[in-house]
Amino acid sequence: MSEQIFLVPDVGEGLVEAEIVTWKVKVGDVVVLNQPLVDIETAKAVVELPSPYAGTVVQLHGGEGDVMEVGHPLITFNVTSDVAEAGPAQRPAKPTGPEAPVGEGREAVLIGYGVANEDGVATRRHRRSVSSSPEPEDSAATTVSALAPARSTPPVRLYAKQHGLDITAIAGSGRDGLVTRDDVERVLHGAGAPASAGPTARSPIAGPSTTSRFAGRELEPWATGAKEERIPVKGVLRSMAEAMVQSAFSAPHAAAWVRVDATKTVELLAGLKRSHAMQGVRLSPLTIVALAVCDAARHYPGINSSFDASTDEVIVRRRVNLGIAAATPRGLVVPNVKDADQLDLMGMTSALNVLIDRARDGTTTPAEMNGTTLSITNVGPFGVDGAIPILPPGTGAIFAVGRLAKAPWVVDDVVVVRHVVEVSISFDHRQVDGALASAVLAHVGRFLEDPATALLVG
Repeated sequence: MSEQIFLVPDVGEGLVEAEIVTWKVKVGDVVVLNQPLVDIETAKAVVELPSPYAGTVVQLHGGEGDVMEVGHPLITFNVTSDVAEAGPAQRPAKPTGPEAPVGEGREAVLIGYGVANEDGVATRRHRRSVSSSPEPEDSAATTVSALAPARSTPPVRLYAKQHGLDITAIAGSGRDGLVTRDDVERVLHGAGAPASAGPTARSPIAGPSTTSRFAGRELEPWATGAKEERIPVKGVLRSMAEAMVQSAFSAPHAAAWVRVDATKTVELLAGLKRSHAMQGVRLSPLTIVALAVCDAARHYPGINSSFDASTDEVIVRRRVNLGIAAATPRGLVVPNVKDADQLDLMGMTSALNVLIDRARDGTTTPAEMNGTTLSITNVGPFGVDGAIPILPPGTGAIFAVGRLAKAPWVVDDVVVVRHVVEVSISFDHRQVDGALASAVLAHVGRFLEDPATALLVG
């Protein structure tokens, strides 16, 4: 046996600290290679760290809620000598090859860390259920016990913890027994809870008994919550606050907007959903908007630019990494679709569905939020007609899409009912002038007015 120390890794690009969200092991636990150890939250995402060693946990160097600096000790293990020789003691490597068992000449690979993981959440969950290396028969029970914690996403585990619930005692209704947020809500507000007394003439106005989302956490109801509550600014909340302040005070924002008759977009989507080839495919107006934005960038590359004040240069990119603002249980995150300008209708549909699902499940990686060049925020699902968003730092433009709803519209001097949507653009006026922004916005509008022709002609 030898003692090995696992340091807090930099799971993003240049991150300096991370908060411990949930420990999944304790001192004395026997763990296997790649077994989940802990959920940590950086300024960009909640990341699940797997074990780089097989052995026994000797010491945990921080508690849940502690903010740890990158490069400082996180966990100390006692490991067998053959495992210790397979990987570095202080800092797990970031190999580029496929995962390999220890002892075959490759270093221990942390699943989902340091290696591109194309197979998504389902593959990671599958890997958690098996051992990475053969175990003796007499250790089978220990291995099963070590891998038995209730499965769920990091935001759901955190939500259960914040409400004092043991997630291992909650029955999961999700796929393969996954504990969902609804399962936690069912326990919190289950049928077994005492019925509330009916209102009386003297009853105070208490408001609803449900919780609400704010700053990446659940707020208690108006009547039962603390009269004053202080929320630490850290993690995603701090990242959002710093980014928006930096953007608002460094880039001169300007905006333009247009109302569009998107009836043909609605008709196209309806026709696609009826087709046999598109059965089971989730289609939405956001897909058409994303294609329109990418098409506008191909026609007007200057909109896909950023201002580098450190070098007094404007950077024009002919590659669109399309950021999609997503409201998640942890707060606002903006992952991006890489090379979105190269995607057709089916490719964009698939990429957006994967991106949004991962964001809502809390499995977005820091790499998926780096390198955004253009962004879209969709406020329509909230019943909002339009918005003027703030630019994400390092970008030159962001589009906002309001709700798509029926409204009166004049066609050939006759008032008719059409599907209308408002699209706006916020842009960095240091390099993007009003003429360019207006031309781009008009291009997006024409695309939505006749998407079939735009997709065919380009």
